[in-house]
Amino acid sequence: MYRFYAQPENITPDKITLTEDETRHLRDVLRLRTGDIVGVFDGLGREYKCSIEAIEKRSSLLTVIDEIEPRSPESGFELTLAPALLKGEKFDLIVQKAVELGVTIVIPLKTVRCDVKLGDNAKRLDRWRRIALEATKQCGRASLMSVMEPSTLESLIAKAVADEVIMFSEREGEEFTVSSELRAATAIFGPEGGWDDSEVELARQNGARIVTLAGRILRAETAVVAISAILQHRFGDLK
Repeated sequence: MYRFYAQPENITPDKITLTEDETRHLRDVLRLRTGDIVGVFDGLGREYKCSIEAIEKRSSLLTVIDEIEPRSPESGFELTLAPALLKGEKFDLIVQKAVELGVTIVIPLKTVRCDVKLGDNAKRLDRWRRIALEATKQCGRASLMSVMEPSTLESLIAKAVADEVIMFSEREGEEFTVSSELRAATAIFGPEGGWDDSEVELARQNGARIVTLAGRILRAETAVVAISAILQHRFGDLK
């Protein structure tokens, strides 16, 4: 069953209206017709089984048949990822895989050794959010992962409210051991060139745990995906 996204304000108990973009995908890409059955999620965790009632040029009207359970329930572990900005399409990959792994929030991080020129910040942010939406459709989640505006390390640590703030570093860290069950955590990842000494010290002074994983050397984008999976296995729903 194909899945579409509708903003909560476009959903009533018996009718759902799709936007122009979703309508274009429904009509021109998937070539669906009136009477076809589709799924619709609201980005807040609710999903509906619907029948297509009308397809117009700029919108579609669906009839709600029933509220259903999303194929991929949300993890009980609220994971916020703060990866350093990466060149090219590497950050696109991080956003896509973070959605699949049940991450709650992604915050792009500007660091000392981050060799990325943001350019049109709003345009890139819009791109990442569109990637997150498409990944949500495909993986079966009904809650949209939030992609926040880029932040500095200092601002991120000052605002972090998770049970645990963990900076993954290639050096000067401890073994990753947690004695209690975590319900929320913020995981911070450095750039391809590694952390600057001042950043490691800043994190340490503000109560973040500095963790270094022994074993293989991973590319920056691989480390983010791999560690997200490890955290979801340890504290979330990847059992």
